[in-house]
Amino acid sequence: MLPVEGAPLDRLLTVMRILRDPEYGCPWDVAQTFATIAPYTIEEAYEVADACERGDMVALKDELGDLLLQVVFHSRMAEEAGDFAFDDVAMGVADKLIRRHPHVFDDAPRDSGHAQWEVIKAAERAKSDDQSALAGVALALPALMRAEKLQKRASRVGFDWPDISGPRAKIIEELAEVEAAVDHDAREDEIGDLLFAVVNFARHLKIDPEIALRRSNAKFERRFRKVEEFGEASLAGQSIEQLDALWERAKRA
Repeated sequence: MLPVEGAPLDRLLTVMRILRDPEYGCPWDVAQTFATIAPYTIEEAYEVADACERGDMVALKDELGDLLLQVVFHSRMAEEAGDFAFDDVAMGVADKLIRRHPHVFDDAPRDSGHAQWEVIKAAERAKSDDQSALAGVALALPALMRAEKLQKRASRVGFDWPDISGPRAKIIEELAEVEAAVDHDAREDEIGDLLFAVVNFARHLKIDPEIALRRSNAKFERRFRKVEEFGEASLAGQSIEQLDALWERAKRA
């Protein structure tokens, strides 16, 4: 076995360099590209969020390590291509944090924190070729999360309902359009509009729709497993009345 010593981060970077070595490394690791690794990066981020949600510190430590591996993996591939290295990534984010926290690292008032952060981010976006208020909202975000971010960006430039009555009425309007749709493609479009309207309604209530839906998913799973536990026979063979009774029992439990 090759000896791999050093401080923790240096050791991890050395391990990744060895794994990516075309002659001595792992064939699977060597074969990977940014595109093939990206899905794992997204998956690991969600596993970190899941560990946080469950309050599982042992799992969180493990999942943070897996997420750090993704950063190291992408950085190593970029270094091999001559684009940038891990140190550039770390230096860049440190510089960004200092730049966006003048109330900590400079003489701006300490109570100007979040507002100042948004002003600085907007100024940074203004230097981009894409001058839209929606610039920089990542396409790879989950659709629910991206809908909320698009709406927040539009709201900052005044494109928003003045109160919650607008989003509420929009949900009713979009539901009617779903019911009026005559084919699959039209229904798909209208369901998308309905979901977008529900996200907007949640935003006006200051509810994170992603968190709300995750909680509903967990609630459904918890109750459905109880239904399976209470059911004496296969659920597929039971009437809707029997299933509803089991569901109500699961809710009470």
